[in-house]
Amino acid sequence: MASYYLLKAISWLCCHLPRGFCEALGRFLGAALWPLVPRKRKQLAFRQVKKCLGVSDAEAWRIARASSVRFGPMLFEVLRFPVIRAHIADYVRVEGLEKLQQAMKEGKGGIIATGHCGNWELMGGAFAQYGIPLVGVAMQQKSAGADRFIMEYRTLIGMHITYKTGVREMFRMLKEGWFIGLIMDQDTNRHDGIILDFFGQPTNCVPGAASMSRFQQAPIFPCFMHRHADGTHTLCIGDPVYTARTKDKQADIRETSQLLTHAIERHIRRYPEEWFWLHDRWKSMRP
Repeated sequence: MASYYLLKAISWLCCHLPRGFCEALGRFLGAALWPLVPRKRKQLAFRQVKKCLGVSDAEAWRIARASSVRFGPMLFEVLRFPVIRAHIADYVRVEGLEKLQQAMKEGKGGIIATGHCGNWELMGGAFAQYGIPLVGVAMQQKSAGADRFIMEYRTLIGMHITYKTGVREMFRMLKEGWFIGLIMDQDTNRHDGIILDFFGQPTNCVPGAASMSRFQQAPIFPCFMHRHADGTHTLCIGDPVYTARTKDKQADIRETSQLLTHAIERHIRRYPEEWFWLHDRWKSMRP
């Protein structure tokens, strides 16, 4: 558990350093680590940017590098959660919060559908600090110390966390009026996925948000976080989407999943530097 105590010590130090200094240190760290990213991973990101956005080689490399470098400031924001939670409005501005508040007034929960855009960890914390009861769905970290740390800090900033295996807990809490946060832009195995159009390519996508929405007749809110040059963020909440409940279950799920996938694509096209291009998005589609 040495990694846990090391992260706690670094977090304590970051919380006592000026915000601007930590921001600059995060950018420096991200830039310093870019040369250490494996060459194959860099080339993968470059090819995916080229194929999806059709930009020049120079622009593709710029976007790929920026996508990696941004993890430096993201890390420092997570380390500073003890400070940020008390001053969330200084870090995150929310557009469309009334849409979730209306669902709460009606006694409903909902599903937050998003992607690996911006700082998704801070997004979950922002929802919680603005009064939205959020369940974050997480993947267990390989390091026990790192997993303990991130789970503790997600809880610290107000989220309730469940692992991806906790499906029954998600449905129960959705019925109780919670909002389930689902990140739905990573590759999955072919057995669990559904093939949809993403950047004009057949892409294996997760149908969980649409499936859960159909079963519970719960609204889905597409939400995305954008980071500004001054280090502040804007969290945009989209209009609610409902999954139809016809006799053709698979068609219902496919239609809604495609709509959400296109929403993610539109956001990525608008802010390409903020997506996780280093992820092998089309791995399961290859023979």
